[in-house]
Amino acid sequence: MHGLNHIRLSLQKSAFAVEVNLQFNAGQCLALWGPSGSGKTTILRAIAGLDPALNAYINIGGEVWQDSSRSVCLPTSKRSVGFVFQEASIFSHLNVEGNLKFAVKRNQKSLSGEFFESIVRLLDIKNLMPKFSPQLSGGERQRVAIARALLTSPKLLLLDEPLSAVDGHKKDEVLPWLERVRRELAISMVYVTHSLDELTRLADSVAVLSQGRIVTQGNLLDVLSSTGDHFHRDSQDSSVLVEGLVSQSDPKWHLVQIAFKGGSLWLRDQNFKLGQTLRVKINASDVSITTELPRQTSIQNVLPGVILEIRHLNHPSERMVRVDCQGFVFLSKVTARSVDQLELRVGRSIWLQVKSAALLK
Repeated sequence: MHGLNHIRLSLQKSAFAVEVNLQFNAGQCLALWGPSGSGKTTILRAIAGLDPALNAYINIGGEVWQDSSRSVCLPTSKRSVGFVFQEASIFSHLNVEGNLKFAVKRNQKSLSGEFFESIVRLLDIKNLMPKFSPQLSGGERQRVAIARALLTSPKLLLLDEPLSAVDGHKKDEVLPWLERVRRELAISMVYVTHSLDELTRLADSVAVLSQGRIVTQGNLLDVLSSTGDHFHRDSQDSSVLVEGLVSQSDPKWHLVQIAFKGGSLWLRDQNFKLGQTLRVKINASDVSITTELPRQTSIQNVLPGVILEIRHLNHPSERMVRVDCQGFVFLSKVTARSVDQLELRVGRSIWLQVKSAALLK
C-alpha cells in the first residue's frame, strides 16, 4: 500500500474538546498513547464513523471518508474499516466458522477461498472453527475477532486496547499474531494501548495525547528517546528502543552486530542477513555504568557516553541515569549508593555496559 493517511478531527466531549491532526504512512501502525480519558477511544470511534465529528477530514490512503468542508461524511457501513475492541465481540450464537463467514458476507468485495484460508492460517485458528465463544480462551477469542475484522478487507484496522482483557500469560500468545498481521499484510493500523511492550513491538509512529490534544507525535524511536517521561512514569518499565542494521556477523560465536545511531551492539544470531533491519528493547535495569573503560568483562557491549540527567525514582534507593551516546539516549537504573560511590554527575563521561537486549523485530 502506498500513500498517506490523514486524520484531522475536532469534536466536543463533556469534559474537553478533542483537537487532533494525525498523519502516517499507509501500511504502517500509528499508536495512540495517553492516560485514560485522554480521548483515544473517542478518536477511534470518530474515524470509524460511529461518533462522527462535526468538523473533520479523514483520508485513508487516498479514500476520503469525511470532509466537512465539502459536506462529505460516509456512514460506517461505507468506510473500509475493521474494528477490534478490548473485549472480543464475537457472536455467541455462531461458532468460529460462522463468525468468519458473517464477515465475508459483510465484505463488499468478492473474496476468494484462498484469501479466507490465508487469514485462517495467519491467525492459526483452523482448529477452532467448530467451537463457540464459551469454549475459547480470551486469547483465542481475540484472534478470532482480529481474523473477522481482516476478512472485511479493511483499508484501516482500528484496535482499541485489544489485549487489555486478555490474561497476562495469554498476551504473549496473541501479540506475535498481531506482529504477523502488521508484517505480512502491511495494513494501516491505529492502535490504542497502555502497554509499552505492545507499543515498541507494533508501532511505527506514536501520538501522545492529553485532554484531547496531541502532546507530541512522530516516529516511534524519536518520540521514545526525546520524551521518555510520557512512557516511563512507572520506573519498573523503563527501557529504550534501538533500531539498526546488521553490519557484520561472527559465525564462530553465532553473533551478529547491529549498527545504530549511538554505536553498535552484539546480539545472538538468528539467521539474520547483512543489511537487515532489527529492533531491540534494552531495559534500564540491564544497563550498568562504569567510570573506567572495562578491560576484563564478560559484557560484550560497552558504549562511551556522557551523563545528561540523574533522576530520583519512587523508591529512595533508586536512581535513573540518562546518558547520551553519540546522540542516542540510553537509560540506566542504578542505586543511589552507586551514584555516590562512583561520583556520578551531569556532564561526566562514563561507559555503559549493556548486559542484554530483547529482540523485537
